[in-house]
Amino acid sequence: MNIDELILISVDDHICEPADMFEGHVPARYRDATPRVVDLPDGSQQWYYGDVAGRNLGLNAVAGKPPEMFNVNPSRYEEMRPGCYQVDERVRDMSAGGQLAGLNFPNWTGFSGQVLNLGPDREVNLAMIVAYNDWHVDEWCGAHPERFIPCGILPLFDPEEAAKEVRRLAAKGCHAITFSENPTGLGMPSIHTDAWDPLFAACSDVGTVLCCHVGSSSKSASTSRDAPPPVPMSLSPTMSIYTLGDLLWADFWHRFPDLRFSLTEGDIGWIPYFLQRADHTLNRHNAWMRQALPQGLSPSALFRERIICCFIDDRVGIELLDEFNLDNVCWESDFPHSDSSWPGAPESLGKLFANLEPGVVDQLTHQNAMRLFQFDPFATRPRPRCTVGALRGEVGDVDTVTRVGRLADDTDVAAWRQMTSAAGSARRD
Repeated sequence: MNIDELILISVDDHICEPADMFEGHVPARYRDATPRVVDLPDGSQQWYYGDVAGRNLGLNAVAGKPPEMFNVNPSRYEEMRPGCYQVDERVRDMSAGGQLAGLNFPNWTGFSGQVLNLGPDREVNLAMIVAYNDWHVDEWCGAHPERFIPCGILPLFDPEEAAKEVRRLAAKGCHAITFSENPTGLGMPSIHTDAWDPLFAACSDVGTVLCCHVGSSSKSASTSRDAPPPVPMSLSPTMSIYTLGDLLWADFWHRFPDLRFSLTEGDIGWIPYFLQRADHTLNRHNAWMRQALPQGLSPSALFRERIICCFIDDRVGIELLDEFNLDNVCWESDFPHSDSSWPGAPESLGKLFANLEPGVVDQLTHQNAMRLFQFDPFATRPRPRCTVGALRGEVGDVDTVTRVGRLADDTDVAAWRQMTSAAGSARRD
């Protein structure tokens, strides 16, 4: 395989949103409520929406740093690589990593935008969500439309308003929405009710994918309350197992024939066994469970038809590709998070894909993402200029080592324990 000929489109990257992102997007009557970046006494910076703290950017902004410099503590913008928060620098970093395009999830708002749903005034919340989306679509993605798949956030507190925002964003060319992996974790209705029907109908109508990112329920995977950091870090993808379990047995699919969900950052190697178990449950237990089958499909058949999944560098998943519908499997980079394969994704994928047919490689690396998210970079950028080799040659020599920050120390472990303890308290509440 010639890795220089790969075309890479990631369905999971993130933005460390710049401090001035809301300028020019918030109506005058709401400007006093605009989210802001605050300098804290310990020297770090933190987003706030009113009294609600945004999500920590520590491990979410370590691209280019060696692992010994991965920090959990909140950091400052000047301690991040500029490509984390400056769009032109992001594109430069993407080219250095041979990546053509990416779907960018939010960061400080929570991965499903949950922070902007937490203000006490629903009208203000809606205004801030719309402002976020306009900045994301018009400024961030609009600066280089052939390099970004836009992804909106929703007013999850009101499914009718969420449906309106889906349709508004679709008219702007945005066909990806981040949705919570488990809305009940955010104090919202379950997907096993009909509360979300207006949203699901809108997504089905306009072909918008509901993306369920790991961590978008403000929960973390855990076992013992005093488990050391390796336990929840190793278990973080398991949140996708719970999301898939809910989706496989939901009864809304037949009402929305073109609805698609995506499992984000959960990898794929575990999925074939889980589907096997779900089918076994159906065959052995449905006489007493009396569960109606969506469209008459078994859980595994439903998954293959309606649910998208993705991987970063999943050797087991690639070995089990025969168990998947290859039309619904995509690649992700996860830039600038700590699990990201940047800037060496082409080299890693060259080894991972060594035994795959070229047509399958094209599906996984870019064709599926383009089709599923209605994204066509070739309309503005000729295909020969979209390859790993062309992008790296175009950008030239880029220093991919991030030379700011500090060495990890005991304060990072303490920050981790505080974060996971807070998540556990919320879960128990």
